[in-house]
Amino acid sequence: MPKRRRSALKRGLAPGTVVYTGHREADQVKVHAFHVFQGALREFEPSDLAELAPCRVGGVLWVDVSGIHHVDTVEAVCRAFGVHPLAVEDICSVETRPKAEEYGDHLYLVVKMLLVGQEEGRRVVQNEHTSIVLGNGFVLTFQEQHQGDVFEGVRKRLRDGKSRLRTSGADFLAYSLIDAIVDGYFAVLESAGEHAEHLEDELLSRDREALLEEIYLLRRELLYLRKQVWPLRDGLQQLLRADSALISAGVRPFLRDVHDHTVQVVESIELYRDMVLGLVDLHMTHVSNRMNEVMKLLTLISTVFIPLTFIVGVYGMNFDNMPELHWRWGYLAVWGLLAVTAGVMALWFRRRQWL
Repeated sequence: MPKRRRSALKRGLAPGTVVYTGHREADQVKVHAFHVFQGALREFEPSDLAELAPCRVGGVLWVDVSGIHHVDTVEAVCRAFGVHPLAVEDICSVETRPKAEEYGDHLYLVVKMLLVGQEEGRRVVQNEHTSIVLGNGFVLTFQEQHQGDVFEGVRKRLRDGKSRLRTSGADFLAYSLIDAIVDGYFAVLESAGEHAEHLEDELLSRDREALLEEIYLLRRELLYLRKQVWPLRDGLQQLLRADSALISAGVRPFLRDVHDHTVQVVESIELYRDMVLGLVDLHMTHVSNRMNEVMKLLTLISTVFIPLTFIVGVYGMNFDNMPELHWRWGYLAVWGLLAVTAGVMALWFRRRQWL
């Protein structure tokens, strides 16, 4: 079902009604769990949500749900952990902007996972709606698809027995997931910067009309990145200001570091936007210079032919008392005069560096 049509389904529905509004559907819903207790890790895929209940007694539990188009599974997981209905609604609504909300005993954060991919041979930025719920001893993550996410580094650190994630709380795990997403933004920005430099080299080497379209597509991409990252910066700032017991004092410096990274991403986006606008100016300048060269050449040609036209016009008046008209060598003499006049003007233009 098209995305716009899904979005229209939410109109007129009561608040808290859960409807998936995206268009990316995974082949199957996948629920993956990590349970850390006293330094030991248990990684499993529960066949029944009842298997998660004993894991909440102690330690830290991370439940990763891939495939939010399956609304029943999302609601069942959220119901098991007491997630607020409004948060459940935002989990399945891909149009929700990045934000942070506090619902008493748990925190809810909306982020956009951004990855660079290929579509029809063209470089594109792929967006995945991602939600993170932080509660007392647990972290829930919800994403549209499992394949190709940025959480693999966090999973490897959890599997490493010496990792700090094995001995830290749920708030540090949530920070690590947010940090992985923000680090992915730098990879997208690096790709955008390399693409901008490539377009600049192409503009300087040769003129191609298709380049202007690529430049505007890159500009739209940067605007889209800014739209996704800017609210996340505000959401992290809201988390830092919130006096929540779910975020310990030891984790707050790490959250401030992620916030600083987000600010750096926003500043880099603004820098690349200026760079892309400079590419547009460079393209227009190149086109204008080429037009000026064409007009200059046409003007010089017209200027050379002005005296030639005058000479031919004089001898084309056909008056009876024009001795040159009856001269045997008159025709050749006129051609010689025309050639000398054109040659002298060309040499003069060359001396003035107009040619």
